[in-house]
Amino acid sequence: MEGKYLTVTALTKYIKRKLSADPHLKNIWLKGEISNFKHHSRGHMYLTIKDDRARIQAVMFAGNNRRLKFRPENGMNVLIHGDIGVFEQFGQYQLYIQQMEPDGIGSLYLAFEQLKEKLHKQGYFNEDYKKSLPKFPENIGVITSPTGAAVRDIITTIKRRYPIVQTTIIPVLVQGENAPGSIADAISRANEETNCDVLIVGRGGGSIEELWGFNEEAVANAIFHSHIPVISAVGHETDITISDFVADVRAPTPTGAAEIAVPSQLDLADKINGMRRSLTRVITDQLTASKQNLNRMKQSYAFRYPEQLITQKEQELDKYMERLGKAYQLEWKRKYESLTHLNSRLVALHPRQQIERTDKELKQLTKQMTYLMTSHLEQHSDRLQKALEKLSLLNPLETMKRGYAITYSATGDLIKSVKSVSEAEQISVKLADGTLNCHILDIKEESNGRGE
Repeated sequence: MEGKYLTVTALTKYIKRKLSADPHLKNIWLKGEISNFKHHSRGHMYLTIKDDRARIQAVMFAGNNRRLKFRPENGMNVLIHGDIGVFEQFGQYQLYIQQMEPDGIGSLYLAFEQLKEKLHKQGYFNEDYKKSLPKFPENIGVITSPTGAAVRDIITTIKRRYPIVQTTIIPVLVQGENAPGSIADAISRANEETNCDVLIVGRGGGSIEELWGFNEEAVANAIFHSHIPVISAVGHETDITISDFVADVRAPTPTGAAEIAVPSQLDLADKINGMRRSLTRVITDQLTASKQNLNRMKQSYAFRYPEQLITQKEQELDKYMERLGKAYQLEWKRKYESLTHLNSRLVALHPRQQIERTDKELKQLTKQMTYLMTSHLEQHSDRLQKALEKLSLLNPLETMKRGYAITYSATGDLIKSVKSVSEAEQISVKLADGTLNCHILDIKEESNGRGE
């Protein structure tokens, strides 16, 4: 019986071989809705394809999803091409996706809208980041195909409008899988290696697939980070690309880009002629005004009668000299009186007199302080002597000198009453000049202090 049982691994491998050998499970074309979408950090995509009645697990490995032109999302209806296989570890069948496109909308259009929304949120289209084009450029960089009609139109238009500008052609691929990298590298290289004042990036018209190189994020990043102003000139006026939104200026055609990049020499000549006419008119008006002013000066009194004018000015000068002399005398007198007044104040406030007054006050204060201190000391000496006399009267030793004594018990307690001792008890009698040790022979109590 033991040999009849299969392992789970063996059964799963058998089922996998059966499914893998079934031609009906190869090259399956499937239509459904995406759910549970997950884009793994290693690049693989895991998702569920479902309709209203069933669902199937699916995986699209990084090698296949790298070519997608759109970003799959939950709820998106898609068209899928792939194979059915078994994931042995979990014992489940799943769809291995090789190709995937949106259902009902072109993948390129969807990819365009998704990238447009992403860059818009990142601020790539913000007008605050747009750079102004130079009015009179010296070197223009043209990033396009060197063999297309666009480059010829740009060069012809620039030479016709502004022939003194230098044009640098930076050849790139403008369509195909390698076009985005070629365009982005050319923009970065132009910022590092050339002295261009403005860049024209574009190509002639074509289908959306042919223009797709200008809809890639790499090209948008290169344009956005360029410190040289960029004019986008892709296709015809109706063709809109991501580079048109990111560029500093969008031109409807390559020829239009050339017209935007450089001024017209005819317009400049008209402006110069207009400025020349304005300058001539201003100079003529100034010359006329100057001549009129000169004629008025020639007819003036000073030029017609110069000697009388000089005599008149001499008289005026004498008056001014006289007024100046009087003013000088008055000012000198005022300054002298002010100086005299300040000198008298200085004498009155001389430091010597101030020192003498202060010294006299100091001596007087010293004398008063000495008197007050002596008087205060005598008062305190008298108070101290009286206190010593009172203290002497209250001193028990002085009392004992008059024949009084103090009696202590054997334990050293002061005896105040005959009731606190007994006969034959030893006591100590303290006299002024010594101590007597005694025994009590008899106790006689007096109630009135007279021994009665």
